[in-house]
Amino acid sequence: MTPPRHIVLVGAGLAAQRCCQALRRRGHDGRITLIGDEAVLPYDRPPLSKEHLAGAMDDGALALRPRGWYDGHGVELVLGAAAVALDPTEREVRLASGAAVAYDRVLLATGARPVALPGTQGFENVHALRSAADAAALRERLRPGARLAIVGAGFIGQEVAATARSLGVEVTMIEAAPTPLHGPLGPEIGGWFAHLHRQEGVDLRLGVRIERFRASGARLGGLRLDDGTELECDALLAGIGVRPETGWLRSSGLPELGAAVDACGATGLPGVFAAGDVAGGVHWEAAVADGVAAAHGMLGLEPPPHPRPSFWSDQYGTRIQFVGDARGADGLELDGAPEARDFTALFLRDGLVRGGLLVGRPRALPALRDQLDQPLTDRRTA
Repeated sequence: MTPPRHIVLVGAGLAAQRCCQALRRRGHDGRITLIGDEAVLPYDRPPLSKEHLAGAMDDGALALRPRGWYDGHGVELVLGAAAVALDPTEREVRLASGAAVAYDRVLLATGARPVALPGTQGFENVHALRSAADAAALRERLRPGARLAIVGAGFIGQEVAATARSLGVEVTMIEAAPTPLHGPLGPEIGGWFAHLHRQEGVDLRLGVRIERFRASGARLGGLRLDDGTELECDALLAGIGVRPETGWLRSSGLPELGAAVDACGATGLPGVFAAGDVAGGVHWEAAVADGVAAAHGMLGLEPPPHPRPSFWSDQYGTRIQFVGDARGADGLELDGAPEARDFTALFLRDGLVRGGLLVGRPRALPALRDQLDQPLTDRRTA
């Protein structure tokens, strides 16, 4: 393979930044250009719903690396520049400004956008949470005594609820499923999360949907649930999922990504790689691994091992960690004290440990990883 002269990374998030690092560590001495639509350095997103939203972390602390790192490693930053098209024939990325950036290899790492809640377009106090600007706008609403409605009890919704409660905000969380995280983790663990939030003063409404919204000028003033409940709110956060940011690729001829990429993130187009949400990644460690794997693929190297799916969450001062895959579990083994927020939950399938949840036990993570795909024994992860 001829070494690439110019590698272009589209999307200034975690996957692209880690790809930069891996390219230099693996000896690439050609050009690297990193393109991002936000006019800020690549930054970490998990704190947006926690420390940053609470005002305990400033914008500068979010940065994955200081500007000097990019200068020192010869990475050209093109920030505040949205990519609008990929031309695989000419091997160019076209920007909203009209400029075109030529590449030998290109990484598609534009992340995902929150799904909009139908019927809320145009309300100035309806928020999503994906960017630092989103967090700053939502933070302005989180005043003591304010009423925040959160639609969706996934991890983003739960983390924002925990942060808002710490700031004295009255929180109502609305979820159509019978429990939070009902699909990924099942009813028993979902019930534990429901109890956690209710203990902390969240008004959790489960198994209900929004029937209509009530406007108050340009603002959302309240909403009605399908069980007849009327709720007032000063702000609303939509946390109902995200979709990969791939609209700008429609004219490229690229098929749907996700499963279509190989172990190094290579797509069906020559020299085109994908990583992170665009490639089907759904967690922080996947973005890191995808970015590193893409760097290997661009340089003709074998990909490193890919980590198992995992995530973590901080809520009400408790670290919550998950690794593995709980889908299709036919058994659940608990060890510890759920009521004290100190326990391990092992998800079993066909007699083997397929996934595990740690609550208040961060040091047990290595042992939990070792248990995956092994028969359940008397050995505990605590």
